[in-house]
Amino acid sequence: LERVVQHADRVVELRGDGTVLSGPPEQVLATSTVAPPVVQLGRLAGWSPLPLSIRDARRLAPALREHLGRVPPPFRTAVGPSTPTPSAPTPPTPAALAARALSVAYGSTVAVREVDLELHHGAVVALMGRNGSGKSTLLWALQGSGLRSRGAVRVPAERSGAAPVDTADLAPADARRRVGLVPQTAGDLLYLATVAEECAQADADAGRPAGTCDALLEQLVPGIDRRTHPRDLSEGQRLSLVLAIQLTATPEVVLLDEPTRGLDYPAKAALAAVLRHLADTGHAVMVSTHDVEFVATVADRVVVMAQGEVVADGPTAEVVVSSPAFAPQVAKVLAPRPWLTVDEVRRSLELTPC
Repeated sequence: LERVVQHADRVVELRGDGTVLSGPPEQVLATSTVAPPVVQLGRLAGWSPLPLSIRDARRLAPALREHLGRVPPPFRTAVGPSTPTPSAPTPPTPAALAARALSVAYGSTVAVREVDLELHHGAVVALMGRNGSGKSTLLWALQGSGLRSRGAVRVPAERSGAAPVDTADLAPADARRRVGLVPQTAGDLLYLATVAEECAQADADAGRPAGTCDALLEQLVPGIDRRTHPRDLSEGQRLSLVLAIQLTATPEVVLLDEPTRGLDYPAKAALAAVLRHLADTGHAVMVSTHDVEFVATVADRVVVMAQGEVVADGPTAEVVVSSPAFAPQVAKVLAPRPWLTVDEVRRSLELTPC
């Protein structure tokens, strides 16, 4: 929506109660629950007319930028290589997953080249890059079932004092508990006749109490008829079902390939809440995505790939503003101020109103 609304002459919104609202974009989006960040920022700041583009918002933003320059910047964390060294030495925390010199080649074509990467408990890492940069190939190689030309991907041994284990050597049952992967083609993992059967099988495979997968699915996308055939679900619903199935095993490391594809704003918000909860409860999460707004909301750290190599790795607030291609709308409007999301601006204004 954020890419096209500025070009629209009219917006038609079908609301949850079945009513239809139609009119100029500024009129409909003024009260809509579905609005891009630049519009949400305009509503928060009370701008009129309501901006639909970055250019329009920047014309209205000088006073807000000036005010934010006088308040403390939003607090963000980065877990992993980019975390600043503390003044007092602390015992090193082992990575939840560590890749060393990881390479993947298809014949003479190198898809992933000499990648060194660590994922740490308690952090959401966004994996970004253009199509063909090697993101999906890297995720499969990290998970252990994908092709690997050389290098190692290790997770800590479950037995204290034992050597780390390569993900390629894990038995299927152990792999589900250690590294879960939600692929782009999520439907390929669905093979039973109903949503209820898929959830029941996930509970059984993971050894979890009945209803565990069902509860996760309800948190992601409420109201799905459990009698529905998985192939009859929307793309976003199928993706959410596969995510719920993978999370049922509570893997220590969770990898997701383009999980926001096909999701609307409320579903993205629910997904972000699930991923943040996973990180906050000690899991390591990596999300491959092109969705810069989702990254700004959920990620602690961003890794950028190009032509099979990692070309950037650092805190979200630093990496996403280093290139216009990766900067979220709020960052473009408020630059050089370090705010990335509307929620960050809202919290700052609640503490120090204009």
